[in-house]
Amino acid sequence: MNLNELTIKQCYEGLKNGDFTSVELTKACLKQIKKRNKDLNAFISVFEEEALAEAKAADKKIKAGKQEMLTGIPFCVKDAICTKDRLSTAAAKILGNYVPSYDATVIKKIREQGAVLIGKNNCDSFGHGASNENSMYGPVKNPHDLTRVSGGSSGGTAAAVADHMCIFGIGEDTGGSIRQPASLCGIVGLRPSYGRNSRYGSMPMASSMDTVGPLTKTVEDAAIVEEIMAGHDEFDATTVKDKVPKYSKQIADSKKHKMKIGVPKEYFNLEGMDSETRDIVNQKIERLKDLKIDIVPVSLPMTKYALPVYYIIVPSEDSSNLGRIDGIRYGVRESSKDLYETYAKTRAKGFPEEVKRRIMIGTYALSAGYYDAYYRKAQKVRTLIIQDFDKAFAEVDLIITPTSPFPAFKIGEKKNDVLAMYLADVFVSPANVAGMPAISVPAGKTKAGLPVGMQIIGPRLSEESVFNFAKLIE
Repeated sequence: MNLNELTIKQCYEGLKNGDFTSVELTKACLKQIKKRNKDLNAFISVFEEEALAEAKAADKKIKAGKQEMLTGIPFCVKDAICTKDRLSTAAAKILGNYVPSYDATVIKKIREQGAVLIGKNNCDSFGHGASNENSMYGPVKNPHDLTRVSGGSSGGTAAAVADHMCIFGIGEDTGGSIRQPASLCGIVGLRPSYGRNSRYGSMPMASSMDTVGPLTKTVEDAAIVEEIMAGHDEFDATTVKDKVPKYSKQIADSKKHKMKIGVPKEYFNLEGMDSETRDIVNQKIERLKDLKIDIVPVSLPMTKYALPVYYIIVPSEDSSNLGRIDGIRYGVRESSKDLYETYAKTRAKGFPEEVKRRIMIGTYALSAGYYDAYYRKAQKVRTLIIQDFDKAFAEVDLIITPTSPFPAFKIGEKKNDVLAMYLADVFVSPANVAGMPAISVPAGKTKAGLPVGMQIIGPRLSEESVFNFAKLIE
């Protein structure tokens, strides 16, 4: 096995025992990036010199007996998350020259352990998309089939981890942007509970749904990274003060616990769902019965409204948040004869079509005369969706569903059918609307060799249970 194919746990042990150095590990990842990034387009920026300098510093730290869990381990970050002194474009030309003066809180925690930042990943611009075709740096291709999408919006990060260009990655999930590409690329992706991880330094999309989480090769690796990322942050008032459990140490054998797992019928009877995906997930559920897991049918009748609610709330909050991106205070500016034309030309050239579409939809939904009909009503239905989940979790411990209604589709296949593209989020967006934790784990592959993911959803702040069950499925 090549060094870049190791898990976090294996890297930690190998570095601790002196089997290899952080410099050797980093070089192995850089070699894979040089070999494959021209095909996958997973990275916008690669920090070779800086990464090797960080790896040398990590080796000194390890030799001094100060090794922490992530010391010397190369990782990548979605380009919509700020990294100090490293280009952070959100895959949009309007931020083509933006270099933050600070790290996002979750990135700061990881880098303080001595992890090696190897590069920034391509993504749908500002997180707007489910296929990674909305990047102004070109689409990311799926490592399992270069003619297919990687999923979005954290598709570059998922592809990089799946192709062993780094050991783990950090993405952002507003409506499935970690779990959906994790499913399509065949890795593990966690969307934590809203408020569990700080959003400070993550470029805001929809502030009431945004979360930052790990993309990893194993469930154990996801637990390790989440344990380090999580916690209260004075820079994000929405973070909870609850003590962060030791997820990595408490991943137990779930067979020891009597568990009730809910299977919602609404997630398996969707028109347009791929039959092979349904069969693979159902087979996985059947195997759980052999482990004496109690499988209980549940109903989430408001599920059908989650996607329309999502696509009212998200563009509305998008249109507000993106008002700060204008080329005046930072970013790329298109100069013109007056201020209005400067704004107009800058935003027209710097934003891709999907970003413009969401700004227009959101501005309309928030405008006088339409606010009550759209945004306020969507928030009321959002409450009903949360109540649906609460009722279900009164009967069961966790809920399992497919992650995506279909495996990775061809690049360009849905590009001009906006509503079909939005359908890709149909199974993942309800957890975001309700603020609940959810993880995607590999469930199998289609006959064509394309990965299929299974999603596990838990009550708010139940990441420990979600990890434990995900480990059992894995």
